[in-house]
Amino acid sequence: MITLKATLVRALRATLIAACALALAPGLGAADARQGDPRAGKKIAHDRKLGNCVACHILPNAASPGRIGPPLMGMRARYTEKKKLRAQIWDATVLNPDSSMPPFGKHGILTERQINDLLAYIWSI
Repeated sequence: MITLKATLVRALRATLIAACALALAPGLGAADARQGDPRAGKKIAHDRKLGNCVACHILPNAASPGRIGPPLMGMRARYTEKKKLRAQIWDATVLNPDSSMPPFGKHGILTERQINDLLAYIWSI
């Protein structure tokens, strides 16, 4: 019984943290989530000096992709809402404090525009 209660408490805490992250993270409005250029996002994802997604993820047509993170394909099936995927790019540590994914938005690694472009690309594959 204690295990079930602890599990429910952890699940509720994670849900509340995720809801707060979606509400508080900048640029998460519906208009922002729709904006972005997938072609520019692809360049960011494959550029080792910008997004560098290929260091950890398998991407279509990526040279020497990493295998630390999950493959970035079929993202619409995994994230039914764009704003949730954007929140993950913005700061993956909100849902997983042990994540090795850099918080691209929170730490200013990518600009809002770059995040929107990257989101448009990842959402398209």
